[in-house]
Amino acid sequence: MSDFNLDDIISQLEKARLLPEPTLASLMLKLVEVLYQESNTLELTSPIVVVGDVHAQLFDVFELFKKAAPNGFGNTKFLFLGDYVDRGRYSICTFAYLAALKLKYPTQFFLIRGNHEIRQANQSYGLYKETCSLYGHSGIWTLFNQVFDALPIAALVDNQYFCVHGGLSPHVPLIEAISLLNRFQEVPNSGPFADLVWSDPDDVDQWCQNPRGTGYLFGKTQVEQFLHNNDIKMIVRTHQLAPEGYQWWFDNKLITVWSAPNYMYRFGNKASIFQIENGNHKIELFEPCPDDKRQIPENLPEDFYF
Repeated sequence: MSDFNLDDIISQLEKARLLPEPTLASLMLKLVEVLYQESNTLELTSPIVVVGDVHAQLFDVFELFKKAAPNGFGNTKFLFLGDYVDRGRYSICTFAYLAALKLKYPTQFFLIRGNHEIRQANQSYGLYKETCSLYGHSGIWTLFNQVFDALPIAALVDNQYFCVHGGLSPHVPLIEAISLLNRFQEVPNSGPFADLVWSDPDDVDQWCQNPRGTGYLFGKTQVEQFLHNNDIKMIVRTHQLAPEGYQWWFDNKLITVWSAPNYMYRFGNKASIFQIENGNHKIELFEPCPDDKRQIPENLPEDFYF
């Protein structure tokens, strides 16, 4: 493989092959340059495929693309809602693959930040251990997190669908307010930035403390007020395992989209993508990669991950 050739890089990652450290570092540095040009809230148009948590399940990401773009990417647009790393077997390759696709198709691939694109999370749940084991030091982990600090926070599709990793914040009544946040940093433990990444919907009447310790629980009243304030149609988010692959809330005004089938290779859950086109939307389920086509890293034992 030449020093830096995107097609070669994508081909290697589609074989789940680890990139040489200089190539991976170059990939990350080129990506961060692109991300710095994007706003806190991406303004996107349909048709577009919205993807929830994938959690380092690289071979299931391949299945996702077979479902969403069976004839190749063409002009298909994708919005990923975060949590690219941790829990699964291929944190490095999964994010590197999406990074390479973002660079090759900059107007078709969009990535926002999840709660695992945070040092405190990915130091404990997979990425840090994987980088140290495969590269012999933590430099790539440090670089990945510098890239994560540049990821946008949210997206608005067709001025109707608000897309975010976690949920709402009492400090962000208007989508425009997100533009005032400083995203180029580690996500704080509290405040509006943290809320957007960490909050969850629930059957509550008012803003409540989130049992996770960060963010809020919010209910139908808060969702309806947010939709009214911003004159939008619905909220699309991820952040919580949905056994059926998705979960509707509050009279279909909010949906949780989950895109890691058989999460952690043992939960048996379904997975979905959320397709938006011309004011309409639909859910598509997809299957996990068949076991006979799924590779397990040869140089790392199974109990390394679990």
